[in-house]
Amino acid sequence: MLERVEQVSTAAEIVLSLALMLFAGFFVTRLTKRLRLPNVTGYILAGILIGPWALRLIPVSVIRHMDFVNDVALAFIAFGVGRYFKLSALKKSGAKVIAITLAESLVAAAAVTLTMIFIFRLPVPFSLLLGAIGCATAPASTIMTIRQYHAKGPFVNIILQVVALDDAVSLIAFSVCTVVVQNLNDSRAMDFGLVLRPLFLNLAALAVGVLGGWLLSRLITEGRSQDHRLVLVVAIILGVSGVCTLFDVSPLLSCMACGTAYCNISGSKKLFKQLNAFAPPVLLLFFVLSGMRLNVPALAGAGIIGVGYFIVRIAGKYAGAFLGAAAAKCDAATRNYLGLALIPQAGVSIGLAVLGQRMLPPEMGTLLSTIILSSAVLYEMIGPASAKVSMVLAGVISKKPDPSAAEPVVEPNSPTD
Repeated sequence: MLERVEQVSTAAEIVLSLALMLFAGFFVTRLTKRLRLPNVTGYILAGILIGPWALRLIPVSVIRHMDFVNDVALAFIAFGVGRYFKLSALKKSGAKVIAITLAESLVAAAAVTLTMIFIFRLPVPFSLLLGAIGCATAPASTIMTIRQYHAKGPFVNIILQVVALDDAVSLIAFSVCTVVVQNLNDSRAMDFGLVLRPLFLNLAALAVGVLGGWLLSRLITEGRSQDHRLVLVVAIILGVSGVCTLFDVSPLLSCMACGTAYCNISGSKKLFKQLNAFAPPVLLLFFVLSGMRLNVPALAGAGIIGVGYFIVRIAGKYAGAFLGAAAAKCDAATRNYLGLALIPQAGVSIGLAVLGQRMLPPEMGTLLSTIILSSAVLYEMIGPASAKVSMVLAGVISKKPDPSAAEPVVEPNSPTD
């Protein structure tokens, strides 16, 4: 639509496009809210609707120049994940939660990777990246369901800790796989220098993140106004992300380390809540943009592969959670039903798909992005219901909904109304 208007400056085109994306995301969620679907689903559907494969309201040239939205949104998402790594809480849960998280994440990743390689005969780099992305679980939908039904108890505590650690495992697994993929894509013989350099850069990125978190904890004092607190945290997040991007390193681990360091040094989570109030427009744009970039015609080609990923990941999550809980000697309810609460997949996985798409040949990159985006919509549709079923079967909540539903949680990867 905008590209048909004559004499529209580039700046005006971008600003009007951003406004249209915000309105589209808002209005589509009015419909998805009535259908009891997560807002993330509405944002992705809005992007598909106004994108180049449907109404064509946003020029393709504008979409191509919006990578900065991805970088900013991913930085916010990763920083928000860091809040869940409070050392005092991790000490109480001990090795139990870590064992469950590693098992359910890595079993799902291995199942997806092996299925893609040996059943669908897809390239190893593609399969590794898709498997690493398959580790991730979107915590927002599950946490909102827990709050809505006022669920409490050991089973709920394990769910919360596992979904918090899940994204970290996915980020680490993805970072390791990127090193392998970079070497596989290199036509020369294996060069250990090529292996060590990305590892060194990722360790340096972690150090930058920790330094940023420490600096933020020193700058955020009791006397700071709310406005200045917000200015400082956004500046630190963008600074950490920018340094990583400068050296061609994923900012996800670094920004997560920044959030973790700040949370543990300051001992406060108030800043995360304030950032959550600021982040929704940015995250809305990120998910709408992801929807616009979804190659709808490619869905036909991804059909059976996408279905395979969708089913195998769920099976891997459930089997891994069962094995991890059994190894940690958890009760029967945790062993049998925890996996049902680990289905949702959105924010971090979509961000990783964007990064993975850049590393693969165009055809494989498009297939990767298409599978993750389309499955994310389906996962977000069935995820909350599945989480509720897991808690009902575990005896944590009753089958009837609580009329006095709690106020929804505003999570960093799923802005709510």
